[in-house]
Amino acid sequence: MFLHIKNMVCPRCISAVRELLIKLKLHPVSVDLGQVEIEEKELTPSQIQELDQKLEELGFERIEDHNKQIIDKIKTLIVQKIHHERLYQGFNWSKFLSDNLNQDYKTLSHLFSSFEGMTIEQYIIKQKIEKVKELIAYQELNFSEIAYKMGYSSPAHMSNQFRKITGMTPGDFKKLRKPVRNTIDKL
Repeated sequence: MFLHIKNMVCPRCISAVRELLIKLKLHPVSVDLGQVEIEEKELTPSQIQELDQKLEELGFERIEDHNKQIIDKIKTLIVQKIHHERLYQGFNWSKFLSDNLNQDYKTLSHLFSSFEGMTIEQYIIKQKIEKVKELIAYQELNFSEIAYKMGYSSPAHMSNQFRKITGMTPGDFKKLRKPVRNTIDKL
């Protein structure tokens, strides 16, 4: 049986969900970002209720609606690519999403926009800016290196997007004593 779970955005999320399933005496076959396979063919209403309650306590949510599952998969793929893999300049997001979800990008884009109130591109930009904030806070890379790592054509392009989203330049953000960052599952 497959379960789709919202807000799984990192390896720790996978561990937390796996541990929860075991505590609930369920048998996970695989636990990936956004999707879990368990040995059980069916869950009782009380098992579903307990699972939903425990997932919510951890900040997750089980998704039953097919369209919401697709949207969550889009978000998971974007988060995975931006926060856990390397981007390169000219990365083709529409091809990447279409190939991974086996659906036409126009269909995916329309579905995403209708449910989320923003385009996929806007969501990607917000995620990239959060990653840029993280990299600035680490203080290990300069702005040019960050721009390159995040697939921007130039530091100026990154800076312009950063300013549009945050209202400040990357340099201003770096000067903050305690940089303000958003959790990626709330974007």
